[in-house]
Amino acid sequence: MVVEVLVKAAYGAPDKLGDCPFCQRVLLTLEEKNVPYQLKLVNLSEKPDWFLEINPDGKVPVYKDDDDKWVPDSDVIVQIIEEKYPEPSLVTPSEYSNVGSKIFSRFVNFLKIKDPTDGAEQALLDELRFFDDHLKENGPYVSGDHISAVDLSIAPKLYHMEVALGHFKGWKVPESFANVHAYTKLIFSRESFIKTKAADEFMIAAWAAKLST
Repeated sequence: MVVEVLVKAAYGAPDKLGDCPFCQRVLLTLEEKNVPYQLKLVNLSEKPDWFLEINPDGKVPVYKDDDDKWVPDSDVIVQIIEEKYPEPSLVTPSEYSNVGSKIFSRFVNFLKIKDPTDGAEQALLDELRFFDDHLKENGPYVSGDHISAVDLSIAPKLYHMEVALGHFKGWKVPESFANVHAYTKLIFSRESFIKTKAADEFMIAAWAAKLST
């Protein structure tokens, strides 16, 4: 059985994998569990009718397995995958499930804000410090020695942060956050991550479009 996954096509390149971190989260889950899947790219700039019939909300990712029902929302999808394909387990202990959950919103706010005195950078640094402290105590992954669902959620967002802030603001995660650097190096080098990430150029193009609106 090969499951089907609808994901974002690259901005300006509809035949290439796009930059959606929620789509990558689902693809990472499938890769880490060695579940065969068929990938279909959706041009969100010109959403095709067949896609809107499947998901009128017009959002990706969308997932279908052998029950022939299309399911949206990455939270729901990864839970379905975990239940149907329990090995290897990617279950995150409940006490760790929200670790790092605020980093993405802090990064986006910092990226969009033009006033350097508004505190957005400090808010991001505060979240990264919390994350670094957690990894120091519990690493190398969020819940210890083994990768889990929370890592597959946060890793694509950290990659967006690295690429977008590096390009648009010349900003990097401070070297003092050594555990964060070790974590991203560990995750970004996994075969599953390399296979499912969008090219930097498409990520930058997508963020440039968002920042211009």
